[in-house]
Amino acid sequence: MTETKRSQAWKYAFLGLLLAGGIAPSVGCQVSVAGQTLPSPYYLHDDVQYFPAGPENKIANETAAMKSARAQAQQNVR
Repeated sequence: MTETKRSQAWKYAFLGLLLAGGIAPSVGCQVSVAGQTLPSPYYLHDDVQYFPAGPENKIANETAAMKSARAQAQQNVR
């Protein structure tokens, strides 16, 4: 090999490694890291999971406790 062919080979090898290093993070699979499930690149095409509807009022227990306290306070006043 002459010096120019060798330098071209190193240039192509470097560009190939650089390209591979740039593509590698863009592909992947679903993994579990520290208790978190990180999505795969196809998460937008996965099946939809069912989440049951919760209560309309997010603080239902607090609202119920306030109503009962208000009712008791009205009974004590009378």
